[in-house]
Amino acid sequence: MLLAAESVSKEFGGVAALRDVSFDVREGEIHAICGENGAGKSTLIKLLSGQFTPGSYTGQLRFQGKPVVFRNVREAEAAGIAVIHQEMALVESLSVAENLFLGRLPQRAGRIDWRRMLASAREVLDRVGADLDPEMRVADLGMGQKQLVEITRALSRNPRLLILDEPTAALGEEEVEILSEHLCRLRGQGVSAIYISHKLGEILALSDRVTVLRDGSSVRTQDVTELTPDALIEQMVGRELREVYPPRGTQARGEVALCLEGLSARTERPGAPQLCNISLSLRCGEILGIGGLMGAGRTELLTHLYGLWGQRLTGTVTLNGRSYPRPSPRRSLARGMMLVTEDRQRWGLVALRTVDQNLSLSSHEAISRWGWVVGSVEQDRNTAAMKKLNLRSDRRVLAVRQLSGGNQQKVVVGRGLLSAPQVILLDEPTRGIDVGARRELYEEVRRLAAAGKAILWVSSELPELMGMSDRIAMMRAGIVAGVFEGPQFDARRLMAAATGQTMAT
Repeated sequence: MLLAAESVSKEFGGVAALRDVSFDVREGEIHAICGENGAGKSTLIKLLSGQFTPGSYTGQLRFQGKPVVFRNVREAEAAGIAVIHQEMALVESLSVAENLFLGRLPQRAGRIDWRRMLASAREVLDRVGADLDPEMRVADLGMGQKQLVEITRALSRNPRLLILDEPTAALGEEEVEILSEHLCRLRGQGVSAIYISHKLGEILALSDRVTVLRDGSSVRTQDVTELTPDALIEQMVGRELREVYPPRGTQARGEVALCLEGLSARTERPGAPQLCNISLSLRCGEILGIGGLMGAGRTELLTHLYGLWGQRLTGTVTLNGRSYPRPSPRRSLARGMMLVTEDRQRWGLVALRTVDQNLSLSSHEAISRWGWVVGSVEQDRNTAAMKKLNLRSDRRVLAVRQLSGGNQQKVVVGRGLLSAPQVILLDEPTRGIDVGARRELYEEVRRLAAAGKAILWVSSELPELMGMSDRIAMMRAGIVAGVFEGPQFDARRLMAAATGQTMAT
């Protein structure tokens, strides 16, 4: 037995985050931990990796058969525990290489040995299969590329136990496959892993055993061979979910809400894909999915349309029947278009503000009278949004930074829906959200489409695009490689468009 947690409990301000949790990890095992958002997964990770000081929790940890008390993260790392966090802890002003070896930069004669550091960075990036320039600034990377840096940094420590918290949330299918192959190789070498993911297919394909957490307690640990997806979902949420994707609406598509004609754009971020001659239309009552591999330009398309970077556009953008030549977030909101960003930490949240305050950021006019926020109106609107997304009402007074990553994502999505826009841009809206909340989000998006809203949906998960979209536009290297009409999509043709391959008919 490599690691064992025995009757571990942890509270925050009298609220129990973990209740008498016990589980163990064997040598050379991939052990999955599942649960809804707020079930205690992130708290357990922090406890195992030395982020909570001794005495702040109860219970016993054993590592390699011996009782251990990690006083800080450095002690856990020295013991052989490495963590890939859901919320990336990178220094954006530094290069990829500097982030990989932060805290252990190679030195020569008392100075940083830049040549050795770059050579070591290239070696470890190649070993992981990450196609990244070690000299590029992290601030200039996309979300998926940043995730690869986090993964590579943890693996570069040659850990005995690797803890992965939603490691594939920002990755495309090709990168997920590379990571899965690497984990299987490590398992063959005797390295253990704790794998946390809301993607049940990954868990059932990769893991040896699964421990389910619910409301801070460990429900059950089982061999993966004994589980089905339905049984795992029922253990996680305490109820049965009949269908993952709600049925498509029967409403007719309305007028064109967003029209792009020959849209091209340059980005200020080095290495980010340029957009080239994109022509698309989005109608009221329609969900248009945007797919493609990592780096295809999906996020760049949405951020250009919203004006998040102040980019230079050529071509024509028509929004709700009027020309829209110079997008900006303020003008987009005023014109009835809202973006739910994939990078919640940078663009989506004010971490020190409460859940209520974050939910209300984009809808002050709707909750104000004569310039003053009406508390009762704000509370009623936010309560309805929290209920739709299964976000517990007792969390509303907490600072957003105190929430789990999945619950933070619910706040970002909830605020976007509360602003009641006509055109909704959703960039990886289900990243880090549990299966129960996903179903509720899917139902809410379907209701919005039925009410005549126009929705542009970016997702790295092809089944999600196929299950939710009326049409799917596949992107590749900044262009639209093909537009496919639903509801019966062919996954092979979608991937052929994304990769530039020609399918035999």
